[in-house]
Parts: sequence; C-alpha cells; structure tokens
Amino acid sequence: MDTENQLIQEPIPDLAGVLAENARRQAEISSSFNPLSGEGAGGPRFPLEVSDSPYGTLWLPEEMSECRPVQLLRQYGSFAAAARIMPDLEDQLTRERMLHDFPFWAASFATIKRKGGGEDVKFVLNRPQRLFVEKLESFRRAGEPIRIIMLKARQWGGSTCAQLYMAWLQLVHRKGLNSLIIAHQSAGTDEIKDMFDRMIAAYPARLMREAGEEPAPGEKKIEGVGHSRSAYRVPARKCKIKVGTAERPDSCRGGDYNLVHLSEVGIWKQTEGKKPEDIVRSACSGILLQPLTMIVLESTANGTGNYFHREYLDAKEGKSQFKPFFIGWMDIEQYSLPFADADEKAAFAAALIEGRMQTTCDSRHQSGEYLWYLWKQGATLEAIHWYVAERLKYSDHAQMAAEYPSDELEAFSHSGLRVFNPEAVERLAAGCSDPVATGDVATAGNRNALDFSCPRFIPDDRGFLKIWAYPDPDERMPVSDRYLCVMDVGGKSSKADWTVITVFDRQPMADGGEPEVVAQWRGHDDLDLVAYKAAEIASYYGQALLVIESNTIETHDSLTDNGQGSFILNQIRDHYPCLYARKASPEQIKAGRERYYGFHTNRQTKQDVINMLVKCVRDGLYVERDRDACNELLQYERRHNGTYGAVMGCHDDILMTRAIGLHICYNEMERPIRLPAKSPNAHLYRRRSASAGNEAQF
Repeated sequence: MDTENQLIQEPIPDLAGVLAENARRQAEISSSFNPLSGEGAGGPRFPLEVSDSPYGTLWLPEEMSECRPVQLLRQYGSFAAAARIMPDLEDQLTRERMLHDFPFWAASFATIKRKGGGEDVKFVLNRPQRLFVEKLESFRRAGEPIRIIMLKARQWGGSTCAQLYMAWLQLVHRKGLNSLIIAHQSAGTDEIKDMFDRMIAAYPARLMREAGEEPAPGEKKIEGVGHSRSAYRVPARKCKIKVGTAERPDSCRGGDYNLVHLSEVGIWKQTEGKKPEDIVRSACSGILLQPLTMIVLESTANGTGNYFHREYLDAKEGKSQFKPFFIGWMDIEQYSLPFADADEKAAFAAALIEGRMQTTCDSRHQSGEYLWYLWKQGATLEAIHWYVAERLKYSDHAQMAAEYPSDELEAFSHSGLRVFNPEAVERLAAGCSDPVATGDVATAGNRNALDFSCPRFIPDDRGFLKIWAYPDPDERMPVSDRYLCVMDVGGKSSKADWTVITVFDRQPMADGGEPEVVAQWRGHDDLDLVAYKAAEIASYYGQALLVIESNTIETHDSLTDNGQGSFILNQIRDHYPCLYARKASPEQIKAGRERYYGFHTNRQTKQDVINMLVKCVRDGLYVERDRDACNELLQYERRHNGTYGAVMGCHDDILMTRAIGLHICYNEMERPIRLPAKSPNAHLYRRRSASAGNEAQF
C-alpha cells in the first residue's frame, strides 16, 4: 500500500467542513464563563431562576440541588421572598455554594496580585486553569484522593491555581488539613508566602468559621509557627501552611501533611544526597490514601530520563498512583492570531488542507503534515495561524517545541525529530487490546535436554507471555510460512534493556491482508534462558521461523572471548529446525563461514528495518495489539547525528522486534499460500527464499 492508496482511504477534507468545525471550536473556547453566576464553570450544574438575582439565571453545582436555600428559592422565586422564611438565606446559600463551587469561591473571596501591576484582583480562572480545576474536581467529587502529575506549558498560572485549590480545601472543606508547598528556588517560596498573605488579609474572617461560631479572643487570621519563617498557622481552621524549597530539602522534612504541591519538579537539581525522588518521598510518605488528601507534582519539561519524566511515563502507563495531566500551548487563549477577514481565513484553511501531506520545509517553517496534525489535535485555525507566525522566531522545531509543546511527547523529547507520525500511530493503536491470556510456554523436556517438542501454554496472571491469539489448530485450511517469531535480546538486570519475543501471524497475507501480532514475551533473564524461551514460544506457534537479533550475542562473544553466544545459537540450531540464518559476506565466505545465525543490526540494516517499519505504520501494513508498542513508536527519534533511538529514559525493544519482523515478513519470507486441505505437516511447510538463506526452510 503506498501513500496515494492511503489518501484514497481517507477522503480529502472539505473546506466548508473545516471552516464549520473551526467556528464550533472557537465558540467552545469563547463560550461564556461567569464564575459568579456559575455559567460555564464546569462540572454537573442545574439552572435556578431567581427574579432578583444580579446575575440572571444561576448555574449551581448538582450537589446543591436539594439544600434548603435552593428549595426555598425554587418555591418563592426570589431572594427577597425566600429571605422572609430564612433571614440568613444568602449567607447559608453562599456557604453551601463555597463548599461545592471552587470557581465561585475563587472569584468571590480569593484575592491575588494583578499580573502587570495595579490593584489586587479576585482570582477568576482562565481556560487552562478551568481545565486543571475540572481534573482536580473529578477526584474530589468521586470521593477519591487527589493524585496528579501535571506536565504544562509556561505562563498560565498553574502553580497559583494548585495552591489556591489547596487553600480552598483548608479554609472551606475541613479543619486541620495541613499543606506543604515545595518550590524550585527560594524566590518561589517568597512569592507563595506573599500570595497567601494577600489572600488571607482580604478573606472575610466570618467565613473562616462555621456559621454562628465566635472567634477566640485576640485570634489572628494567620500567624507564624515558632521561629520558623516557612511555617504558618490559620487558627480558625486549625491548619498549617508550610513552604520549602528543593534547594534546601531539610526544610521539607517532617510534619503531618494532607495536601502537598511540588512545583517545577522537572528542574529540581540532583546532587549528592539530594535527589528529587528523595525530597518527594520525604514530603509525601505520611499522606494517607483517602479523600481530601492531595499530591500534585507539576513542572514544565526539562529533557528526558530524569525523575519527572520517568514518573510521568509511569502515570501514562497506569503504573503509579498518579494520573497524568497535560496543558499545551493550544489550551491557552492568548496563543491565537486573528485573521484580517473571512477571505484570509478561508485561504489559510485551503492551504492547510492542500499541504497536509507535505513532509518537508525550510528551517523556520513547519511542514504541512505537522500543521495538519495540530488541526487534528483540536487547534483552531487562529491558533495554527499564531503558531506559523511564532515559528519564524526559531531556527528549528526543537527550539519551538521547548517553549510551546503541542503534546506530551514533544514537551519531553524536543532534542530530535520524530520518526513516526503520531496520527499514523494513533490509527495503529486502534487495533490494540488486552491479551486474551497471560502465562508461559513449556515444552516436553527440561532445558538441559533442549527438547522443544510438545509445547503447551500454562496460564498465569503474573506470566511474561501475553497472547492475543492462540496457535491455530485447524489444519483444514493450512497456510505455508505462517508464523514468524522475533527476539530482541536485552539484559538480565531489571535496569537493563528488556528482552522481547514477538510472534507474527502471516496467514492474512495469503488473502492480501496484513500480518498481525499475536503474542509477546517481555522480561529479563540470562542470555541462554531467554534464547531457549524464544525457541519454546516459536515451537508453540507451529514451529515458527525463529529470528534472533544477534548483536547482543555477538557483542557478548567479543567481550568475554568464550563464544557462549555462538554456542547458544548452535545449540538451538541442533534442536530447533527453524532457526533464521543470514548469508555471510564474500570476505566471511573466504574465511570459511557461509552463513551466520541470527539477524545482525548494523547501520545499514537498521536503516532498512526502520524504513520498513515507518512504511508499515504509515500505510497500515500490519496489525498491532500491544499498546506499549505504540508508546515506543511515539518515543522514537532521529537524532541530529543521524542515528535512531528511543528518547532518553525510554525503550525501543518492542519496536525493534516489529521492525525486524516486518522487514522479514515482507522482504525475506515467501508470501504465504493456502495449501491443499489436510496437507501432512502443513504448518512446517516453507518455500526457500533466495534472499534469506534460512537454515529453517525446506
């Protein structure tokens, strides 16, 4: 399948449709937001018509629908009439609404410094702050502990929003909630303290206490704790607020915290005895996993392989307690450039559609393919118009991505160029699913005997082998050259690269379809044990052609000088009949070697297999089942020195089994053919391939 055929499958976008969709997006972005009336303030809400409301219709949180003040307002239709029944109605309604409506509380009672100078103002959420608060509220409304790791673009007030949300929990929801805020540098702690001072100074003292509760004699709104300049107490709420810095981790130790905000974690410096993970552990270890507790780690990206990057990836993969949250440049209202008129907008949209397959451009522009990707990600035409203009500041995409990431991967990995189109990876990911079984494969004999006969699957929820489709036992429609098993060798240590064994089913190719991934083993073990495991799995799948990527094995031989790697391959050859071998070079033949077992990855063969994988992902030439494979595709880059590799801190072991396997599927193995029904040993039938020189073919 070539690019033109791919275009036939995807209809050319309609200009009128793009303009209509842009109008819808613009309307959504500019939709009314009034935190005092509740319009557009997020969360499930219901309308309440009150004739003498200064804001017209009130849009109140669903949690308030049955409270007494709302019932009276529904019954009497006005504040004046309802107040005759409940004289303190407005105070009770305010207190009830404060409890469920953070945007209302912030815009009514949280005073902050005006950006750019001038008089202090109330905190009215901007669009990315509303998105962030909605994420926070999704935890609180569900009665779950709040655990978020946030990757963010710059300059939208994410830290301020997180800190005021914690203050809301402390001042409104429950007494005795202690908070800790750790900034990157000491200047940040000063700003945080100044923010709390401003807010508390302007905050109504009566709202710090329950209705009818009297203040203690001489009670202050906020006071220092001992001689510390970093800890403060709010007596009316029986809570403490502590601020610290990653530069002085001792200031973050100890204390009984319920709410923790860790700011700019990605740029915390790691020094001897002061690792970011140690600071985080010290700050958060005592926090219980219960409602109205909160831990937020947030940062702009600062490269890959560091603590924040690793934690974010674990959250994305569902391996941690935290949920990932990303705010990119297109979520921020100010990054938008209006058009002069409707004609200019239409011309821009038409050019966007026409150039959507363009992959090349000069150093100060972005390719048409990338700009179309921004559109598919939800950016408006006005936002893309701004991006095109802003891009002229920067001499390459990496510089632009560092300041204005379009997605999570770009935020972290702007050092190189993406190899795989994210949109193509998204299409591939549509075929991914949970495996039908996990477990292991065992064969008849013990490993010392290297008897790979009579393979059987042993279910085990903790097993390393994932199966999406079992071997086909039905030989009524036998197919030649059906299964292919590929192994990329890793290391034994848990910190080493993974060993991955992938099985492809090539039966669909007999009818013009695409090969599909049907099984995968991923783990760590000794070199000989993982090689034998590959032979066991290949045997289970109809004595599949077994391709072992031999670089690690050959490197092992050269480093140890004991030939163990070659010995292992020779052992497998003697006991497993379908082992892949590559032809030797003319020089090697002269030296007496006509073939070598295993697939050797060098600069040329790696370029070949990656090119093949790019084509297969782009054109839908194989069926993927494993979501981790798609993650690796998105984390793979071409570096400035021309080499390929995973983003620092990530892996490409699954990806390499796909690259090698698909190269062999399409370029070295014969295309599968259907054989006569009930052909004896049909699953073993293979046609010889002149290009491969495989030991296994007969």
